[in-house]
Amino acid sequence: MIAPKLDQRLQAAADLVRPCDTAADIGCDHGKLSAYLACTGRARRVIAADLRPGPLSTARKTCEEAGCLEKVELRLGDGLSVLVPGEAQAVVIAGVSAQTAIEMLTAAPWVRNEGTQLVLIPATKAPVLRRWLWENGFLLNAERLVCAAHRWYAVMDAVYTGTLRQPTDAECLLGLTQEQPGAAEYRAQQVSRLKKFRRGLDQDPEAARRADALLRQLEGEG
Repeated sequence: MIAPKLDQRLQAAADLVRPCDTAADIGCDHGKLSAYLACTGRARRVIAADLRPGPLSTARKTCEEAGCLEKVELRLGDGLSVLVPGEAQAVVIAGVSAQTAIEMLTAAPWVRNEGTQLVLIPATKAPVLRRWLWENGFLLNAERLVCAAHRWYAVMDAVYTGTLRQPTDAECLLGLTQEQPGAAEYRAQQVSRLKKFRRGLDQDPEAARRADALLRQLEGEG
């Protein structure tokens, strides 16, 4: 077996997946992450799932070329509906918006099993996903920063503990990224996005007040 080379985002996700019996790659696209997890033995078995037949066909070819198809089960379906509750010990959701990831997780209450690891790469609005995780009893174990196509992304490792917390706006914006390589660049990107978001809040005084307070805090710390 020959593991395919991954881009920085998928490599960070693969590195965070704890060794397990079964991992699920939800929205597997080309299947490189699924093949990597199977080839390296990070998971004994991998479920590669996608909503569309085209990417699933590509994933099959990727796994065949890597020599690991016997370890990968391909499933066509929407989100986590392809999984039996408790079937996977690690679930990777990559390349979708924070809101889509939240909808997937909400529709699958079994992800609240304490033994289920979530590895998440939100394509947009990472602060929204962090807030949802914390407010719904999930613990963020780690985050990894990666830069792709001149944008910074956070790769998250989370697990349900049942402990609900109310994070600050700054915690939601930056998460666990502040001590990592790329932290300054990620912070600058998030501040820039916050300023853009603030410009659209003139009709929402309370949201505008919170955004202004957060900007003063971050710029003061910088």
